[in-house]
Amino acid sequence: MGGTPQPTQLIAWAPFSRPQAQLLSCPASEILFGGARGGGKTDAMIGKFAMKQAKYGKNAVGVFFRATRVDLKEAIERSREIYGPMGAKLVDKQWTFPNGARLKFEYLERTNDAANYQGHSYSDLFFEELTNWASPDPINMLRATLRSGAGIPCQFHATANPGGPGHQWVKARYIDPCPEGGKMLYEDYTNPFTKETVRMSRVFIPSKLSDNPTLMADPSYVARLYQSGSAELVRAWLHGDWNIVDGAFFDCWSPESHIVRPFHIPADWLRFRSCDWGSAKPFSVGWWTVCPDTFTTPDGHVIPRGAVIRYREWYGVAKDPNGEVKPDVGLKLTAEEVADGIRSRDEDDTIAYSVIDPAAFSQDGGPSIVERMKINFRRADNKRAGRRGAMGGWDQMRARMVGEDLGDPHGYVPMMFVFSTCTDFIRTVPALQHDSSRPEDLDTSAEDHAADEARYGLMSRPYVPKAEAPIPNPTLNIGGKSTMTMGDLMKSVKQRHVYD
Repeated sequence: MGGTPQPTQLIAWAPFSRPQAQLLSCPASEILFGGARGGGKTDAMIGKFAMKQAKYGKNAVGVFFRATRVDLKEAIERSREIYGPMGAKLVDKQWTFPNGARLKFEYLERTNDAANYQGHSYSDLFFEELTNWASPDPINMLRATLRSGAGIPCQFHATANPGGPGHQWVKARYIDPCPEGGKMLYEDYTNPFTKETVRMSRVFIPSKLSDNPTLMADPSYVARLYQSGSAELVRAWLHGDWNIVDGAFFDCWSPESHIVRPFHIPADWLRFRSCDWGSAKPFSVGWWTVCPDTFTTPDGHVIPRGAVIRYREWYGVAKDPNGEVKPDVGLKLTAEEVADGIRSRDEDDTIAYSVIDPAAFSQDGGPSIVERMKINFRRADNKRAGRRGAMGGWDQMRARMVGEDLGDPHGYVPMMFVFSTCTDFIRTVPALQHDSSRPEDLDTSAEDHAADEARYGLMSRPYVPKAEAPIPNPTLNIGGKSTMTMGDLMKSVKQRHVYD
């Protein structure tokens, strides 16, 4: 393990749950802890450093991050209750322990703030509520500060609940590889100088409300949770369900309704492409078809006349040596290489037309992206949000996701479907959030390239929804599951969002 173990000292804290105990003994170089409200996440982080400093003394040096100054205050107050009785002193947001160990409390509001820590060395990093960071960029920059000349095992620790602007990338890195948690994942890296292979490990340790005996003893806590968030959010809080995204821009999205298994598309169905250009950031290309008449898929989905289906995609996102996605990192391919890739993926399809981000037509001292691609692209309609009654691109996506009432026995049926093979659309679009300053638009700091590309495609085939449906009167099961039917949900979403 390295480092010199220190004499035993008083620890004013002990784990109250099996997940907390697992965290304390976990040797992984990267740990995500929690996933639900009330799982004792803050205590676990603070307690982990208490144990580590007791073992390694002055060689234990850590920093504890929250996204804002206000959030940081709560964590500091809890640390007083644990570190104070141990004889540690707090000066200017830094705890110094009797044995010389140190833990700083800092907030990290902007990506550029991470540069302030270049050259620093820490044995431990702690990030509270990791999904508060929309991008992993500042987090990744700070990983370079994990180094210890004393041989202490350096560790990255984080807590998170479902939801928030960073839901997408956190889920992709920690939850999707093992939704139930507890499985150690490994990544091998080769030192280019010594050729030595180093194995890094990461793990998700789930902790839920049911693991917290203090809160479980409070009969009113769950009731208060139901008063503080939507049914979807409360379900995510209670059960750690990462497939539910409260505050999602496309809260009318439903995997059960919108995702269909691939099926043979008749040759006479119209097909078209849409493209969002990117190099350092991912590009996105979607292949779409239009259903000419009501059609039932082999897995039982009813596709109405005029509905569009995303049946193929090519998403230019980088991957690590283990084949895992690096969220929002592009392939840096040239325009010519992307064009060749598009043509090779057309197979034998007859493409009626193609649309692309208007920025791809810009000329900056040379030929435009479109000119270099030599594909007959149209300039896409780039209207994002609707104004004065006109539907923008996001309105088109919402309206098609909601769909229309076909009557009994089908009820509400979407006007947009996605093949299950379009994994990057499914990974990124449902998790997108509202822009805090412009609620009618989405947060562009997230990985929105597939959404933009889809918006271009849908604006090329405008859809006018039928008359609005009445507001449903759903009920909520306090056990955590909604009794709303999908038809009710679609009607509710249409009432709330299509015309805002």
